[in-house]
Amino acid sequence: MEIDSTNHENAGIFTRWWSQLKGFPRKLKDKARNIAKNTKKIGKDDPRKIWHAAKVGLALTLVSFFYYNGPLYHSFEQPVMWAVLTVVVVFEFTAGATISKSINRGTATALAGVFGVGAKYLAGLFGNEGPDPIVLGVLVFIVGAVGTYTRFYPQIKRRYDYGTMIFVLTFSLVAVSSYRSEDIFTVACERLGTILIGVTTVMTISMVIRPVWAGDDLHKLVCTNLEKLATFLDGFGSEYFHISEIEGNGEGTKSNEKGFLEAFISVIGSKATEESLANFACWEPPHGSFRISHPWKQYLKIGSLARECACHLVGLTGRLNSESKVNIS
Repeated sequence: MEIDSTNHENAGIFTRWWSQLKGFPRKLKDKARNIAKNTKKIGKDDPRKIWHAAKVGLALTLVSFFYYNGPLYHSFEQPVMWAVLTVVVVFEFTAGATISKSINRGTATALAGVFGVGAKYLAGLFGNEGPDPIVLGVLVFIVGAVGTYTRFYPQIKRRYDYGTMIFVLTFSLVAVSSYRSEDIFTVACERLGTILIGVTTVMTISMVIRPVWAGDDLHKLVCTNLEKLATFLDGFGSEYFHISEIEGNGEGTKSNEKGFLEAFISVIGSKATEESLANFACWEPPHGSFRISHPWKQYLKIGSLARECACHLVGLTGRLNSESKVNIS
């Protein structure tokens, strides 16, 4: 009996494995179909994402020619890879975000290179046959600690957080490598040159080929939030006084109420997006109806008032479920 039971269990396990193996091609096909469907939906909902992917590929292709081309490669050699890395790191969806990270990276790299070379010569004053490692260690500690602490300032974190991080990183690399490298100035200049090549390529492509302006997105977002509030106020009266039921559309009450709540959630939760877009919009050049010194901060004030209004209107939605509704005379 025990042998029969063991054989029966083994047969059951084999049957399950075989059924899973037979169903694997179908599951794989369904998975591939879902991936293709989601991919198509992402591009259909916002075609700008397709263009963004193509622009990143174009930028990578252009900067890679510096590595493929012999004369250009011998002008920079290995630091050419910093241009490729720069494209991947700084290319963002909106032009404002790309410009912000590009300027932060270029400026921080230049300043860190200068300070790093200066740190080498300062440490060399205390060393016999080269830079003093203790002095270099102290300088790296000071710059790393001060640079990291300044990132906690709200103004720095909002606009220059990435630049501060790159400054600390580049200074540490230059200062530490200067202990073993004799011609650190040439190395720093080559890295800065390749990074500027990547930054220039990214900024040009981002602003010339189908640009996505953060200012436009901010304007549309604030307008959409105001329209959602207006739609609620327009439909609240009919819901409150049972007009929809009188007209024979009583089933739409719950669905409309759910739509109102979803609209409020999107309005109330848009603060971080608005602040991010306003920050990036400040970096963008004049375009369309937005000129120099456009009052982007006013959009934040309007958005704040819209969220405050939405919070008050949330209380009104409770009246839709109240039993003490006013009857139409």
